[in-house]
Parts: sequence; C-alpha cells; structure tokens
Amino acid sequence: METSDILLLLLSLIISLLFLHVTKLRRRNSQIPNQILDAEGQIKGNNNLPPGNTGWPFFGESLDFFSNFQHQTPQNFVLERCRKYSSKIFKTSILGEKVVVFSGAEGNRFVFSNQKTLLKHWYAASVAKLFGKNSKVMNDNEQTQMGRKFLSSILKGDALKSYVVIFDATIKELLSQFDENSENGQMMMMNDHQIREKLAEKYTITSACKIFLGMESNVEKINAHEQSIKVMLNGLFSLPVNLPGFALNRAINESKALLKEIETMIRERKNMIDDAKCSNNVVNDLLSEMIQPTDGGYSKVVHDVGTALLGLLAASYLGIRITAINVLKHLAEFPEIYDLVLKEQEEIASSKSTETITWEDVRKMKYSWNVVCETLRLAPTSIGGFKEVMMNFDYEGYMIPKGWKIHWNTNATHWNPEYFPNPEKFDPSRFEGDGPIPYTYVPFGGGLHTCPANEFTKFAILIFLHNVVISSGGKRKFSMA
Repeated sequence: METSDILLLLLSLIISLLFLHVTKLRRRNSQIPNQILDAEGQIKGNNNLPPGNTGWPFFGESLDFFSNFQHQTPQNFVLERCRKYSSKIFKTSILGEKVVVFSGAEGNRFVFSNQKTLLKHWYAASVAKLFGKNSKVMNDNEQTQMGRKFLSSILKGDALKSYVVIFDATIKELLSQFDENSENGQMMMMNDHQIREKLAEKYTITSACKIFLGMESNVEKINAHEQSIKVMLNGLFSLPVNLPGFALNRAINESKALLKEIETMIRERKNMIDDAKCSNNVVNDLLSEMIQPTDGGYSKVVHDVGTALLGLLAASYLGIRITAINVLKHLAEFPEIYDLVLKEQEEIASSKSTETITWEDVRKMKYSWNVVCETLRLAPTSIGGFKEVMMNFDYEGYMIPKGWKIHWNTNATHWNPEYFPNPEKFDPSRFEGDGPIPYTYVPFGGGLHTCPANEFTKFAILIFLHNVVISSGGKRKFSMA
C-alpha cells in the first residue's frame, strides 16, 4: 500500500464516521442483531446467523483481509477465525458487504453445486469499475454462460494445440535473447532471481499478446501493454476507493485506455477479415474467431470482445506469471525435486528428433505437473470467489440471508492440515495416485465457474518449465541469488 493510499485511508476513515448515525438507525430496526425479520418486522424462520464479527463500520474487516493477502498469509484470515469460532462457517464484513465465509471441502462443494439456484456470481466494486458493470464478463445471465462455454472452447482442445507452438517458440526466443544479453550466459541468468522473474513476465505477456491479440513480436507495444496490466492489477488488489491518488483510480484510467486500444485492434481485424473474404484468404486465429456478429450489433461485439480480451490478458499475466516464478523458486529451494523434474524433461527431450514441444509431450510431464500443482496449493493465484445469496436458506443450522455475500476461500482448504498434513511443507507427492480429497484442491474454482483457462494455464507453465530446465543441461542448480 502506497503512502498516498494510507493518508487517504485516514481521511476516508474520518468521513466514514458520518455513517455511524445511519448504522445505529439500522440496528434499531432489529431488537436482536441475529434475527431475520419479514416485511412486517416479525421474526421469520431460523434467526441464527453464523458466528463472527463484522468489524468496523463501513470498513468491516477489510483491512485485516487485505493485510493478510499483502503479507502472503491469506489463509490466516480464514483459519484463525474458524478456530476462534469453532466453526467452518462465519460471518464478517468485507468491501462494505456482509459476508459469510464458507471453508472446508463440504463448504466448497455446497457453493460450487448451488450456482444459479441459491447463489449467483458477484464481483467487488473495484472489479466492476475496471471491466464495466454492464459487460458480459460481469453478469450471470444465459448469454454470459454461453460466453464462458465459448471461452472454454477457444482455450482447450484443438485450439490449445495450436497455442503449444506459440508458447514453445516464445520461450525459446526469450531464452536466446536473455543468453545473448548476459555477460556470463545462462549461468548468470539462472543465478539471478530478478532476471528469472523478468523471464517469466516477458514469456507470459508476449505469449498472451500473440495468442489473444494476434500480435507479432512488437516488443515496444507488448511492453506498453504489460505496464498497463501491472497498473490494473495493482489497483485490483488495493483499497476500493476511486479517488485521485488511489491505486484503483489509476487502474480504472489505465483500463479504459487499454480497452480503447484493444477495441481499435478489433475494428482493424474486422476490416482485415472483410478484405480477406473478398480475396478468399480468410484470416484464421483466435481474435478472428471471437469477432462474430450478434443480435446486439457490431459495436456490441467490439465492446464485449474487447472486455473479454482485457480480462484474459490480466488473468493470464497474473496467474501464469506468478505460478511460473514460484515454480522456479521451489526448484531453487529443493535440489532433489529439481533433479526429478530435470530427469523427466530430459527423457522427453531425448525421445524426440526435434526440439519443438508438442501436445503429446506436455501430457507426459506427470511429475512436473505435480510440482506445479503443489506450487498452486501453497500459493494459488486466486484467493477464491464471491457469490450473492438469491434467497434465504439454512446451512449447518445457520440462516444465510438473501442479499448477503458468500466467500469461498482457496487457502482455507489448501492450508488446512485436516486435508493436507504439514501444509507448509512443499511435497509434490500429495498429487500422486488419486490425489487430494475432492473439493479440497481448488486453484481453478469449481462448478459452473471453473476457470475456463485451467488447461491453457497448465500448458503454458509446463512448456515454460521444460525449456528453462532443459536449457540448464543439468550443469547447475537453480539459485536464490
């Protein structure tokens, strides 16, 4: 959190005291805080809310929630409260919303299984401001579900096979460039933690721009997109205050500018497609496939596709980049695990007549994928998700009121010793055989809102890992320098 954010936070805290009077009036509407009242003010059904504390007025427990996230201990917010209240469900207040936090395998199963019946997807105000509250990305209607199916179709199967070539060529090109720019070759590169991070960053943004935007290796423009996405992500995980000087405000402005540029690219591609049809030379890539007419007209296609692409760029840069960096970090910490990964990758490389990676090669990377899975268990790139309650319902003897929000938390099960003994230990063997108990390992969510890019992410990281490890030739270990 930046200094300006802290100063403005103090100002906001003072202003929020004005809401105390309103808060007190609301409390008077109910003689007992944990009772649910009907339209006539009478006690209605089960009035037992989950245990918990809603914290400060307006801010609730948001500061503690985000503080744990920024200190890379997001599991503490949930697990400490579960122990305190002796319950796997508790109430709190986050981002100005009354929230019930579900934890445990059964809690995850319930949330994932009741999408569209009891629950609907909900995004924080900061996300809505970045991507537009009226965007298909932000809604939970039938068209959005169709859109998710379409996204899934272009991020898996035959489409994914075509991206393998792009991933492989991109990382090979970057390794060559980093080798040339390093005085001592790859040895120096792999001994420098900051340079390894830079490699993962450039690989992720370059691959994403090539695949999603159909861009060639335009280094200057790709770097500009990367800086825009960094500003956006910084604002996404900051205080939800849209005022000058706050990270969210900068992120919104950057998001609008980048979206405008993407929409211009979409219009240019549409013209290119029209020209290609006239010459019987149709352009065939992901961007071209996404530009399809709808009942909403061409302008709506431009905005919806632009918003979707903006989300894909941001999500891939966050998820793939961080996971790739963390995988290398763990290989640096555990030489014995590095040796097993190297052995597997060398066997795959030696069985081929060419250096180009294929779909079938990636499918053989069983142990390497276990390493990635354990990395995602310890450091998932998503904290979980939020849902909005569509109607009152009972769960585990507690009333969950309509209009409240439900939060399922990735780390609540990933770091729970009940499901993963010695959860702080890095142990890829957890994913051998049948693997973890269902609904305990959820880095990509579950149910109707399972991340459509889970296979895309898997292939991107494994191809990155293969090339980086093979480039070492087994002559060195990863260093944390």
